[in-house]
Order: sequence, then C-alpha cells, then structure tokens
Amino acid sequence: QVQLVESGGGLVQAGGSLRLSCAASGSIFSINAMGWYRQAPGKQRDLVATITSGGSTNYADSVKGRFTISRDNAKNTVYLQMNSLKPEDTAVYYCNALGLLDPEIEFDGWGQGTQVTVSS
Repeated sequence: QVQLVESGGGLVQAGGSLRLSCAASGSIFSINAMGWYRQAPGKQRDLVATITSGGSTNYADSVKGRFTISRDNAKNTVYLQMNSLKPEDTAVYYCNALGLLDPEIEFDGWGQGTQVTVSS
C-alpha cells in the first residue's frame, strides 16, 4: 500500500509563487514516474507536470515557463515550484505516483489533494 501526502497549497495573489510537495511512503519497491494534476470546479482533472526517475519532465502548455517539477528519489518526494501564478491556476492539485510494490505488482497512487487559490 502506498500513501501520498501533499503540502504547500494556499492562497496567493496573482503573480505570486507557491511550492507544493508530495511525499510517498509505504511498501514501495520503486517509483517510476511522479506528477501533478489539477482539477478546477466543474472541470476534469488535467495533467500539470510529470517527471520520471531519470529526470525527464513533461509540462502542460499552460504552465510551461512558469512551473518547475523536481523530485528527490532518495526521499520519494516530488515538488512543484509555481511562479507567476494566474487566477486560472486556481484548482485542487493532486500528486500521482506510478511504480512497483514489488518486482511484479504495479501501483498507481494519488494524494488527497491540496487547494491552490490565486486571487486577481
């Protein structure tokens, strides 16, 4: 079983910055990819950014140049540095991790979500 715990959300003015963190724990054999998704009220959950164990990153077009994803493999932790925040970035942000509980059992885990609100 895997637990993902997010932190770092909050209220910020447009143009400000926030840093989200997500730590994975449990009987983890390995984590391949970690990422952040977000869901605004009345909308579907969308990808924000992902990062592989090797450091390859992928970003949604809407956040490129403003958000940076990073991870600490030793701590099973992923971060999302969000700069130049806009009101349209307001959403619940969810952490995701894909990996193995042992060499043959895959997992796809989600955090409980953290609210990010950007005021204009």
